[in-house]
Amino acid sequence: MPHADLKYSANLTVDAPAILAKIEAVIQSHDSGAGECKGRAYPADLFHHTHMLVDIAMLNKPHRDAAFMAPLMADLEAAIKAMIPQKCYFSLGIKLSDDYYVTNTHQGG
Repeated sequence: MPHADLKYSANLTVDAPAILAKIEAVIQSHDSGAGECKGRAYPADLFHHTHMLVDIAMLNKPHRDAAFMAPLMADLEAAIKAMIPQKCYFSLGIKLSDDYYVTNTHQGG
Protein backbone atom coordinates (compact mmCIF):
# COMPACT_ATOMS: atom_id res chain seq x y z
CA MET A 1 0.00 0.00 0.00
CA PRO A 2 1.94 3.05 -1.23
CA HIS A 3 1.81 6.53 0.29
CA ALA A 4 2.03 9.82 -1.60
CA ASP A 5 2.65 13.23 -0.04
CA LEU A 6 2.33 16.45 -2.00
CA LYS A 7 4.11 19.43 -0.47
CA TYR A 8 3.68 22.58 -2.50
CA SER A 9 3.62 26.34 -2.47
CA ALA A 10 0.13 27.63 -1.76
CA ASN A 11 0.35 29.93 -4.80
CA LEU A 12 0.18 26.89 -7.10
CA THR A 13 -3.27 26.34 -8.55
CA VAL A 14 -3.51 22.55 -8.38
CA ASP A 15 -6.24 20.00 -7.77
CA ALA A 16 -4.43 17.97 -5.11
CA PRO A 17 -7.09 15.20 -4.82
CA ALA A 18 -6.95 14.72 -8.61
CA ILE A 19 -3.13 14.55 -8.55
CA LEU A 20 -3.24 11.98 -5.74
CA ALA A 21 -5.77 9.90 -7.71
CA LYS A 22 -3.53 10.11 -10.80
CA ILE A 23 -0.50 8.98 -8.79
CA GLU A 24 -2.49 5.95 -7.61
CA ALA A 25 -3.59 5.17 -11.18
CA VAL A 26 -0.04 5.43 -12.55
CA ILE A 27 1.37 3.19 -9.82
CA GLN A 28 -1.38 0.62 -10.41
CA SER A 29 -0.76 0.71 -14.17
CA HIS A 30 2.82 -0.41 -13.46
CA ASP A 31 2.06 -2.70 -10.52
CA SER A 32 -1.49 -4.01 -10.27
CA GLY A 33 -0.73 -5.58 -6.89
CA ALA A 34 0.35 -2.31 -5.27
CA GLY A 35 -3.07 -1.65 -3.75
CA GLU A 36 -4.56 1.70 -2.89
CA CYS A 37 -2.21 4.65 -2.56
CA LYS A 38 -2.87 6.69 0.57
CA GLY A 39 -2.33 10.36 -0.13
CA ARG A 40 -1.97 13.65 1.69
CA ALA A 41 -1.51 17.20 0.44
CA TYR A 42 0.26 19.98 2.28
CA PRO A 43 -0.01 23.42 0.70
CA ALA A 44 2.53 25.76 2.33
CA ASP A 45 1.51 29.35 2.96
CA LEU A 46 5.11 30.22 3.80
CA PHE A 47 7.64 29.29 1.14
CA HIS A 48 10.70 30.45 -0.75
CA HIS A 49 10.38 29.94 -4.52
CA THR A 50 7.30 28.29 -6.00
CA HIS A 51 7.70 24.52 -5.90
CA MET A 52 6.09 21.10 -5.61
CA LEU A 53 7.70 18.19 -3.82
CA VAL A 54 6.17 14.75 -4.33
CA ASP A 55 7.29 12.03 -1.91
CA ILE A 56 6.12 8.49 -2.57
CA ALA A 57 6.81 5.55 -0.27
CA MET A 58 6.39 1.94 -1.37
CA LEU A 59 7.15 -1.43 0.13
CA ASN A 60 10.44 -2.92 -0.98
CA LYS A 61 9.63 -5.94 -3.15
CA PRO A 62 11.89 -7.96 -5.46
CA HIS A 63 10.21 -6.77 -8.67
CA ARG A 64 10.67 -3.10 -7.73
CA ASP A 65 14.17 -2.90 -9.12
CA ALA A 66 15.83 -0.27 -11.34
CA ALA A 67 14.13 -1.64 -14.46
CA PHE A 68 10.75 -1.20 -12.74
CA MET A 69 11.44 2.16 -11.10
CA ALA A 70 12.78 4.08 -14.11
CA PRO A 71 9.60 3.93 -16.23
CA LEU A 72 7.43 4.40 -13.13
CA MET A 73 9.34 7.59 -12.24
CA ALA A 74 9.09 8.88 -15.81
CA ASP A 75 5.35 8.23 -16.03
CA LEU A 76 4.68 9.76 -12.60
CA GLU A 77 6.68 12.86 -13.45
CA ALA A 78 4.88 13.35 -16.78
CA ALA A 79 1.43 12.74 -15.30
CA ILE A 80 1.92 15.07 -12.33
CA LYS A 81 3.53 17.87 -14.34
CA ALA A 82 0.62 17.73 -16.81
CA MET A 83 -1.63 18.71 -13.88
CA ILE A 84 0.43 21.72 -12.74
CA PRO A 85 -0.59 24.75 -14.84
CA GLN A 86 2.13 27.10 -13.58
CA LYS A 87 5.89 27.29 -13.74
CA CYS A 88 7.50 25.93 -10.59
CA TYR A 89 10.40 23.92 -9.27
CA PHE A 90 9.50 20.24 -9.17
CA SER A 91 10.92 17.34 -7.18
CA LEU A 92 9.80 13.71 -7.12
CA GLY A 93 11.15 10.93 -4.98
CA ILE A 94 10.19 7.31 -4.44
CA LYS A 95 11.46 5.69 -1.28
CA LEU A 96 11.34 1.97 -0.60
CA SER A 97 10.62 0.79 2.93
CA ASP A 98 13.20 -0.95 5.07
CA ASP A 99 12.84 -4.08 7.19
CA TYR A 100 11.37 -2.15 10.13
CA TYR A 101 8.19 -0.87 8.56
CA VAL A 102 4.66 -2.19 8.92
CA THR A 103 1.57 -1.28 6.95
CA ASN A 104 -1.90 -2.72 7.50
CA THR A 105 -5.37 -1.59 8.55
CA HIS A 106 -6.76 -0.71 11.96
CA GLN A 107 -10.38 -1.69 12.60
CA GLY A 108 -10.91 0.60 15.58
CA GLY A 109 -12.91 -0.02 18.73
